[in-house]
Amino acid sequence: MHPQQPAIDAALAVMERHIAALNDGNASGLAATLHFPHFRLSGAVLKTWDGPEHYLSDFRQRAGGDWSYSQFHDIRVLQASSNKVHLDAEIRRFRADDSIITCFRSLWVLVEINGVWAAKFRSSFASQ
Repeated sequence: MHPQQPAIDAALAVMERHIAALNDGNASGLAATLHFPHFRLSGAVLKTWDGPEHYLSDFRQRAGGDWSYSQFHDIRVLQASSNKVHLDAEIRRFRADDSIITCFRSLWVLVEINGVWAAKFRSSFASQ
């Protein structure tokens, strides 16, 4: 067992809640999986969300009109401490007919702040 297993379990639970809320279009559930301000580095472009107000609509714009759902695949723990976990995840976006739109890897940094585990930052090679 990894010495930081409780932190790893908490981070992985956040990832599960995140993808479920995203696929359900649940803006408040999605926001609960993120610490704000929240940061996303895609290529060399850094996006900052100061609050949850536009997070879901911004995602829908990036994902495109044919996006139906996403999946996390092959999540790997890179490093973990008692209050921070780095995860390497493959993200897959799909159309309603289950055909794949895109697949890319993303580094997620999840932290515990005031007893709450959530994602603070991510960096991906997504085109959008």
